[in-house]
Amino acid sequence: MPGDLKKAYHTILDEHFPPRLEVSFIDGDERTTLSYEKVLWEVEGERKGLRYGENPGQEAAFYRLVGGNLAIGGMEIIRPGQWLVSDAELLQFGKHPGKTNLTDADNALNILRYLMDKPCVTIMKHNNPCGVAMADTLADAYVRADMADRVAAFGGCIACNRPIDRATAEQIAERYAEVVVAPDFEAGAVEVLAGRKNLRIMRIPRMDRLAEFAAYKTVDFKSLIDGGLVAQTSFTPTHRSKAGLPLAETDYKDKHYKVDRAPTEREWADLVFGWLVEAGVTSNSVLYVKDLTTVGIGTGEQDRVGVAEIARDKAYRKLADRICFEHYKMPFNDLKDAGKRAEIEAEVREKRGGLIGAAMVSDAFFPFRDGIEVGLREGVTAVIQPGGSQNDYQSIEACNEVGATMVFTGQRSFKH
Repeated sequence: MPGDLKKAYHTILDEHFPPRLEVSFIDGDERTTLSYEKVLWEVEGERKGLRYGENPGQEAAFYRLVGGNLAIGGMEIIRPGQWLVSDAELLQFGKHPGKTNLTDADNALNILRYLMDKPCVTIMKHNNPCGVAMADTLADAYVRADMADRVAAFGGCIACNRPIDRATAEQIAERYAEVVVAPDFEAGAVEVLAGRKNLRIMRIPRMDRLAEFAAYKTVDFKSLIDGGLVAQTSFTPTHRSKAGLPLAETDYKDKHYKVDRAPTEREWADLVFGWLVEAGVTSNSVLYVKDLTTVGIGTGEQDRVGVAEIARDKAYRKLADRICFEHYKMPFNDLKDAGKRAEIEAEVREKRGGLIGAAMVSDAFFPFRDGIEVGLREGVTAVIQPGGSQNDYQSIEACNEVGATMVFTGQRSFKH
């Protein structure tokens, strides 16, 4: 059986989806039809689509929107021909993309479209970011994103919002990755990356206009077990800068509560950065961010306290791994020297997993103060969350007790 499964990962599945797809929305005599065509790539002299779906054995096809436009409540959905991932070019491959490679790249762009002001890199795994960072150079942004979670980044999808130069390519080539996505590649970069076997190198020509997609809406489809479909308009953050983000305040039992201080400029930068990254994270989620770099990312949990703790615990583990790699060029889990392990663990405890001075980001409100206290106890100094709980006053009190600040977005950011 293991041998059969291993073989399955290297088997290209013939898919039988038709070349075109149409979805019609009908209201009385009015019909709006969205038309799609299947995306194929030239691979080793053959026209091929997706390698397979989420798992080997699942047929899959990828379609691009080519006709029709849908207006809902006065809002127009994205027009045909404004392609990003749908127009990606394969520059190098040993294996052509499967469905998970495609969705990782797509969700990476979903995050990067809000973060185009500076060089930024996001590394995706299973449709969630494991590390996101902004910096003055693309190479520095990549290293910081990778070191945010070296373990999870192994075999991930790396997406860059600037053309990849040779220095960045050399950093990327030191590690194993499945996919690298960028708007372009400077001289020598593809040759460096091509040294990694089976690395899919994808150029997305329109990525330099990615910021234009920040406000675009699409139709999200979810298939149900009985063949039913749920259709919804896609999510976009209302606030993409500190403008319009209010300090946390609320009334409870005839008493007014408000945080005592406003964020510093550094805290504002981390709060906005974290909130925009949050748009691409599976809910329930809590993130910790410091200096425009993710420190700990908790995803897909059922309770807010639990996910805050998971993100905190990951921050501790990832910092230990980073320190070990910087000192001994090996993962912390492989370090056998008890004395050296104890030294690293002591440093991590002293730095509280790198959370001192970090920002805490939540995709939904904290129903009680116990969730926000997970971060505040570790030295978090700023929090961003939707607000709207009857117990917002508890979170405000918790922040004021330790001198932290908090802002409300007025918007939930669930992603399932």
